[in-house]
Amino acid sequence: MRIHVVRPGESIYSIARLYDVPSERIISDNELENPEQLVPGQTLVILEGTRQYTVRPGDSIFTIARRYGVTVADLLEANPGITNPAVLQVGQEINIPPREINFGEILVNGYAFPEIDREVLRKTLPSLSFLSIFSYEVRPDGSLNTIDDEPLIQAARAARVAPFMVITNIEEGGSFSSDLANQILTNEQVQDTLIDNVLRIMREKNYYGLDIDFEYLYPRDRENYNNFLRKVSERIRPLGYSLTTALAPKISGEQMGLLYEAHDYPVHGALADHVILMTYEWGYTYSPPRAVAPLNEVRRVLDYAVSVIPRRKILMGIPNYGYNWTLPFREGSAATTISNTGAVDLARRVGAFIQFDELAQAPYFRYYDESARQHEVWFSDARSIYASLALVNEYRLGGISLWTIGRYSPQYYLVLNAVYNIRKVL
Repeated sequence: MRIHVVRPGESIYSIARLYDVPSERIISDNELENPEQLVPGQTLVILEGTRQYTVRPGDSIFTIARRYGVTVADLLEANPGITNPAVLQVGQEINIPPREINFGEILVNGYAFPEIDREVLRKTLPSLSFLSIFSYEVRPDGSLNTIDDEPLIQAARAARVAPFMVITNIEEGGSFSSDLANQILTNEQVQDTLIDNVLRIMREKNYYGLDIDFEYLYPRDRENYNNFLRKVSERIRPLGYSLTTALAPKISGEQMGLLYEAHDYPVHGALADHVILMTYEWGYTYSPPRAVAPLNEVRRVLDYAVSVIPRRKILMGIPNYGYNWTLPFREGSAATTISNTGAVDLARRVGAFIQFDELAQAPYFRYYDESARQHEVWFSDARSIYASLALVNEYRLGGISLWTIGRYSPQYYLVLNAVYNIRKVL
């Protein structure tokens, strides 16, 4: 696999010649809707495959290997018929192996809403280990709302993907509620009712496990939340269910703030089978323009997380979206969400040059709209996903979690499947 960054004046055909692969394959693999209109700074994933090379006068095993960016050992392994590497014949056909990076095996979780496009779901499931269906909202009495999750559960299991039931402290028609969580976490009877309802749904709908995503908890509910997790673990583990929790991106155990204080990393790491670190939203709807998941900030979270949670339990969150801000930024103004493919298409339509922030490992661009207002767009591309996946390998984590899989980004899965083997648990 190679990641090519389009330069001004390049075409899909010149790029295909550069890598000695058919242009049709690049178009198909990257699902390009406008292959004749590439954007400077746009990335293309090149899956080379095995190619043929005809030996020319003056060639040697070393010069051929250097030309194609492979090792001499890999070249000889792909050509067992070469018994004397020092002697090549002009006109001899040589197999050129693809340049491969393999980090090993990985777990991949994908969050999905029940209304996800079924074609997007079908294309994504082969690259997942878990499908977390978002979400069952808890009520003050321990009951739950209903969602149309059975088609997703069936599709997941048919693809050997383990479906997870997700419960949240989101008020119906609202957002995450500190008060709602407090009502649950301070009432033992309500907790028992809630767990009974969770177990009933998991059994009836054939879920594999439970993902608890309680956010914006009052700091005073930290130990209440820990005790609730202990109770859940004691109830579901004997029945063979898996437990996952979602955690805010903390950089220390003493980090202040409503989002962070009640999330006790060591306790979650001890009780859960996996923890999902929500390592995104540095750039968010109401923030100034910046990368959604700047890699330098993600590193700070991982440095703390691996010090208190077993590495193989950690699934690092990766955002599958970007934001479009209107400039100049004003406090309280809102950015609009944009898909990764939509960002590239927008850059094409407005004639923008995509740039890349090396520190954040994220692409961005600026442009003016029809009303002469300037915009700044941050999103993710093949370089971003590769950098994130390399970070998972560097920290020896268990895997990744995508929020969400609803917007299909072909390059995410091209890169993911090129550098990792996806672990199936079913």
